[in-house]
Amino acid sequence: MRLVPTDPLVRRLALSTLVNRFGSGLFMTTSALFFTRSAGLSVGQVGIGLTIAGACGVAASIPAGHAADRWDPRKLVVVLALIEAAGMLSYVRVHSMATFLPAICLVAIVDQSGNAIRNTLIAVGLPLERRTPTRAYLRVVTNLAIGAGAAVAALALQADTRTAYLSVIIVDALTFVFAAALLVRLPLVASPEKGNGGPPRRALTDLPYLTITVLCAVLTVQFGILEVGLPLWIAGHTSAPRVMVSVVFLLNTAMIVLLQVHATRRIDSVGAAGRAARRSGLLLGLACLVYAAAGGTAAWIAAVILIVGGVVQTFGEMISAAVGWTLSYDLAAPDAPGAYQGVFNGGFAAGQMLAPLVVTTTALHLGRPGWLILAVVFVGAGAALLPASRWAIRTRTVSVPA
Repeated sequence: MRLVPTDPLVRRLALSTLVNRFGSGLFMTTSALFFTRSAGLSVGQVGIGLTIAGACGVAASIPAGHAADRWDPRKLVVVLALIEAAGMLSYVRVHSMATFLPAICLVAIVDQSGNAIRNTLIAVGLPLERRTPTRAYLRVVTNLAIGAGAAVAALALQADTRTAYLSVIIVDALTFVFAAALLVRLPLVASPEKGNGGPPRRALTDLPYLTITVLCAVLTVQFGILEVGLPLWIAGHTSAPRVMVSVVFLLNTAMIVLLQVHATRRIDSVGAAGRAARRSGLLLGLACLVYAAAGGTAAWIAAVILIVGGVVQTFGEMISAAVGWTLSYDLAAPDAPGAYQGVFNGGFAAGQMLAPLVVTTTALHLGRPGWLILAVVFVGAGAALLPASRWAIRTRTVSVPA
């Protein structure tokens, strides 16, 4: 795919993603300190709020996808971006759990709804063979933007004042407004074949698709390793310098920016995605075993092992992302793309929500046996996606690329 896409839909989505995710990188990097050092919340309160908000986001994905089948998704995504801007601004009034919980739940609901509708725009606006490459390109843009935002956020972290944190929130809110302005000019996209997508429960009764959604959600637990598991494992269970947390994170980001589009090129059908899922599960499982091996070794050996683990995990992550995109689009009912994207996006959000709990109760609480449990889970989920995808092909009422 070109550096600047020629397709007007992809170009507008990419520009809005670049702006919006820059703001996300700003806020994500500073949010924990803002809520605890400036808003006066405890770490426990923040954790509870994030968990409840995550559950709200999961629940919002399915009705949001169905709404995208019934109404113009272009208008919906603009309205949601403006509502999220207002939600971000509401954080400046947070001083207690009573004000924190409604604000963060609103942002989570609107954010996950927006994700489902943007995925629907790709489903109805692009031919089948261009959807997965487009998602790969947007993922590259997302990582670049978040990285840039995180780098700029260092200024606010260094200042460590309420004014600095509030400035970050205001800038983030403005990025949603700017993104909405870009999305207003999205080109017309095709409507679903039947116009209203049928009853919202339709995608929820498609057992093969639900099975694939659950298995992909299991693979999504991998994100908890980089975000929570690995930093705590490095600090508490290895002799590696703590800077290795940043090294592995930056390595992951750089590899995704450079290789994600290339990694999706051969995952262009349901059959190819099923076979690739096995490789992804094996790579993620191997990464868990490599990380486990870093414990109890000399500092330089542990550092090298962690880098190897980071490379292996990132390859597994890139492949699993392409697998999910391909299966979620190719197996969705043509007349209800929003409902199916809502279900799949809800599964993805659920996996992300549960990832910290799963990783901490296995790898961190059990040590090396816990890493082994995670490895078995990833290998099993990846292997199960191949028969699940074949099952899904057999139950489709229209032909799909097998």
